[in-house]
Amino acid sequence: MMKIARALLSVSDKTGLIPFAQVLVAAGVELISTGGTAKALRDAGLTVKDISEHTGFPEMLDGRVKTLHPKVHGGLLYIRGNETHEAAVKAHIIVPIDLVVVNLYPFEATVAKPNVTLHDAIENIDIGGPSMLRSAAKNHDSVTVIVDPADYPVVAEQINSGGNTTLELRRKLAAKVFARTAVYDAAIATHLLKEFAADPQALPAALTISAPQVQPLRYGENPHQAAALYGKFGEYFQQLHGKELSYNNILDLTAAAALIGEFATDAPTLAILKHTNPCGMGQGPSLREAWAKAFATDKQAPFGGIIAVNQPLDAACAEAVAEIFSEVIVAPDFTTEALAILQKKKNLRLLKLLKPGNISQPWDVRSVGADSFLMQARDLKVTRAVDLKIVTKRQPTEAELKAMLFGWRVVKHVKSNAIVYVGADCTLGVGAGQMSRVDSSRIAVWKAGEAKLSLKGSVVCSDAFFPFPDGLIAAAEAGATAAIQPGGSVKDAEVIAAADERGMAMAFTGTRHFRH
Repeated sequence: MMKIARALLSVSDKTGLIPFAQVLVAAGVELISTGGTAKALRDAGLTVKDISEHTGFPEMLDGRVKTLHPKVHGGLLYIRGNETHEAAVKAHIIVPIDLVVVNLYPFEATVAKPNVTLHDAIENIDIGGPSMLRSAAKNHDSVTVIVDPADYPVVAEQINSGGNTTLELRRKLAAKVFARTAVYDAAIATHLLKEFAADPQALPAALTISAPQVQPLRYGENPHQAAALYGKFGEYFQQLHGKELSYNNILDLTAAAALIGEFATDAPTLAILKHTNPCGMGQGPSLREAWAKAFATDKQAPFGGIIAVNQPLDAACAEAVAEIFSEVIVAPDFTTEALAILQKKKNLRLLKLLKPGNISQPWDVRSVGADSFLMQARDLKVTRAVDLKIVTKRQPTEAELKAMLFGWRVVKHVKSNAIVYVGADCTLGVGAGQMSRVDSSRIAVWKAGEAKLSLKGSVVCSDAFFPFPDGLIAAAEAGATAAIQPGGSVKDAEVIAAADERGMAMAFTGTRHFRH
């Protein structure tokens, strides 16, 4: 194949541009360029032909039209060696362009800025760039195309050694181009659909997912499963210490961050999670005391678990949590003393939560088979005291009401069927993920017994209604004096009667918190 003779360079991100262009010039490649890219190349002492000189047509409409021209796209798209194509380009004085170096207007960075205007967003929609990239990528049998500055070195190396690139490399670069333009178009579509939607809360008519790979992971849930992390994870978490995060770590720590976000403005609060389920939670005057209450709930499950706190983690709490093996600790920040203590454990991952509070995005998306997805609004419902409907003869005491509201925020994050026994500021027993609500209650009672915690005077929290009185009766027999549940069962009257017979107070929330 003939050597690369002509290159078109037009980039927003000029990282590595000059050294790469110097390699091209040394190899005898003619440079064609536009606007700011041409200026940067000239400022570096390189000879450059303006795109308007190449096309014979001026840049116009504030730069909106400059590369949309047959002498650009003809030079990229014509099939070398095809007699008809060769005759056409000769007749219209179109010369080949063998290399295209383009990265796009920073649309994603623009719309990520707070309070970005619609005008600014639209002005940062690149038209000529994607068009050149797609033309070059389509004709990759003959044309080399670069959309990522990270690919400059390998292209430069091949040009230095042979004057051109291999077909294998051109294929890889072409595929990368179509992946990039797909992501770019998806970002534009997502933003404009949101901007132009009559109801911003409405589900979109088409689901567009745009998420670049952040990092490959060693494996997925199990060693035989490949995995990688995609999206904007780094906007929410900063890893300060420890080995690389695993697939399961990421699932757990995001669940932990969502749970602790419910308590962002509360007194010092600490949560311990295992397999995305809370296994202990406590509040107190300090994080150290909150830890003691959370750990007391279950002294077995926390080993290898995730710890999340709602305030900067201090030395006293760090000393306490360092006594057991944990996989990850998530906090809004860490004191210098706490870091010094925890960094002695080389494998412990320490993550700073960059956006304290509930980090949940508005939508939750799940894969349900090949090319099929479920999408729903996230469960961000907040229940307050005024939202409760007390359905029993006895009103809850102040302590019971406090425990109800505390436990209701916890049970929301437990896999269904979920039963949680709580005091006013701590969990006492957690039953998660059972097929029967009675079984979840039994597990929660058993866990409290294992921890030698009394359920006398506790509040039982159920993520969905008690379908029969038996679940509530079992809770009363375990020592619960109050209950909080959604209500809505056809047997609500029987459940209420069972509570009244036992002198319990019970609140209906009117909101179910299934978590599958």
